[in-house]
Amino acid sequence: MDFTLANLVREHAAERPDQVAFSDEERSVTFGELHDRSSRVAVALRDAGVGPGDRVALLMKNAIEYFEVLFACSKVDAIAVGLNWRLNPLELEVIIDDARPTVLVVDAEHLPSVSTSTSEGSGTRIVVLGEQFESWIGAGPGVDPEVPSGAESPVIVLYSSGTTGVPKGIVLDNHSVSYIKVMAPELFRMHPAGVHLVASPLFHVGGVLTGLTMTSIGGRTVLVRDATPAKLLDLIERERVTNAFFVPAIIQRLTELTESGGKDLSSLETIAYGAAPMTETLLRRAIQALGCGFVGCYGMTETAGTVLALPPEEHVFEGPGSRLLRSVGRPLSWAEVEIRELGTGKPVADEEVGEIYVRSGANMIGYYNQPDATAAALGEDGWLRTGDGAYRDAQGYFFLQDRIKDMIISGGENVYPAEVENVLCEHAAVADVAVIGVPDEKWGETVKAVVVLRPGLDTTPGELIAFARTKLAHYKCPTSVELVSALPRSATEKVLKGVLRSTYT
Repeated sequence: MDFTLANLVREHAAERPDQVAFSDEERSVTFGELHDRSSRVAVALRDAGVGPGDRVALLMKNAIEYFEVLFACSKVDAIAVGLNWRLNPLELEVIIDDARPTVLVVDAEHLPSVSTSTSEGSGTRIVVLGEQFESWIGAGPGVDPEVPSGAESPVIVLYSSGTTGVPKGIVLDNHSVSYIKVMAPELFRMHPAGVHLVASPLFHVGGVLTGLTMTSIGGRTVLVRDATPAKLLDLIERERVTNAFFVPAIIQRLTELTESGGKDLSSLETIAYGAAPMTETLLRRAIQALGCGFVGCYGMTETAGTVLALPPEEHVFEGPGSRLLRSVGRPLSWAEVEIRELGTGKPVADEEVGEIYVRSGANMIGYYNQPDATAAALGEDGWLRTGDGAYRDAQGYFFLQDRIKDMIISGGENVYPAEVENVLCEHAAVADVAVIGVPDEKWGETVKAVVVLRPGLDTTPGELIAFARTKLAHYKCPTSVELVSALPRSATEKVLKGVLRSTYT
């Protein structure tokens, strides 16, 4: 039987109907209940005119209903579209106009963000979670519509953050998503008796697909609506969480709270991290404070998640192996990864910086409604350009440098912000840092650091510049430092360097 999300929930409902599949802050559902409720949603979608290839948009914080609608879409061969609830109404309108969903399911909190132009009159039916949603799907037993679908059926569209321009809808099919069944044990070290905590927003690949990994093997997943560090620690202790995926910014806050003590985190087996650079200094602190295995992940929405990984046993503090703490690991079994020359696309030698290219069965189909952008990113031979700079060493480990667009060229020399950020984070007073390029009459560009200090500690811009010069070539070092209270971040906790550049240039 082909892998589809619909088949996944059907199989688990037959094999383990009473096993809890999802819990959120309101309720829990078993696999049997998930199958029943997603079938009722599927019937409601069909009755609303949703058919194969039609889009169903979801605008909500993390909740079980998200997955009920997602599985329902697969049961009618429709496509779920994840919407970023942090966007303003005008930004959402652009995406909704691009996706043209037949139905939009929204929670009450974000209903005001839906533009008045998005209404039943424009062809989109809006369904609000709560009483309206429950009335819409009915109270009777669900009858699975069983609309045929297959591995090549598109199943979900996730829109890029838009920090480099107009957001692009990244289309994944069932075959792309099917790799969650391999990711669960091979990458995340999950097992069916485990409990997976999902804190990342479900409009992000690190939320929805990573959030399905434990589900794929029949385990329990706990969804967090508002992921404050204190709440996450409470949930880990209370729910006996074994696995989680966090971005580095969240890991930093969890580490700071845990270092003060008071929580039983002994159930934790593995924490995966990714989506933004992790400094070696923070990684060392986090491993010591949280006391579990760590898995470094590199991937993107276009690759349906992780393609490079550094497993727990290779997180070594001392000796030659400690250099790997700066690595994003080696390719996973389902992915080919190469470093190619910027501009030409030709393979480069080991240790030379170039652009990461990925070929994998999990790669996206393309960008929704954007054939030119698809052709620019995804070659006919299946190789995907990532836009990320890195080099590979002789042992096959990859070392991420930065987004190609974030690279600074100062006096003809390439400066990778991540390298400078990693060094500045070694300073005892630095809690967070972002490095950007700013215009310079002599060098074209020069390095600027925007720094957040740790509570109770102090330093000066001059001291930080001097510190960097003890560890880096002078052309890589900041020529100016701005001390700020916080860095601007996206919904997925990535630093918005475009905002910083517009602020300081």
